[in-house]
Amino acid sequence: MRYLHTMVRVKDLDASLHFYTTLLGLKEIRRTDNEKGRFTLVFLAASEDVDQASETQAPCLELTYNWDTEDYTGGRNFGHLAYEVDNIYDYCEHLQKNGVTINRPPREGRMAFVRSPDGISFEILQKGGNLPVAEPWASAPNIGSW
Repeated sequence: MRYLHTMVRVKDLDASLHFYTTLLGLKEIRRTDNEKGRFTLVFLAASEDVDQASETQAPCLELTYNWDTEDYTGGRNFGHLAYEVDNIYDYCEHLQKNGVTINRPPREGRMAFVRSPDGISFEILQKGGNLPVAEPWASAPNIGSW
């Protein structure tokens, strides 16, 4: 058995691609527009997975955009997607400067949570060991749910 991808439905493809590629840093690997089915599939990979995903089509995050307007509701039973980064403080600062709410700040230098435009929860983890505890993150409160 091998992990292939996780699919999330998105309501606004442009806003979602901005979040996932420009802000989170994922790379588009492939895209399929299906006229008959009236949907677009966009497969994304983390920067360190691009070569493998391009070759084997895994591991990826699949964004499914249905062309006809539809509202999606979700529960916490989905959980979250998780990605590791080189410097969690710099990464969270970048997201925050671009209007992304840090729902659970990286107070201990290891873990943070944000949400996509469609409410998908993302866990951001520090690669390797925890960074030293630092402000403003150490005293930053949780915002909303994550």
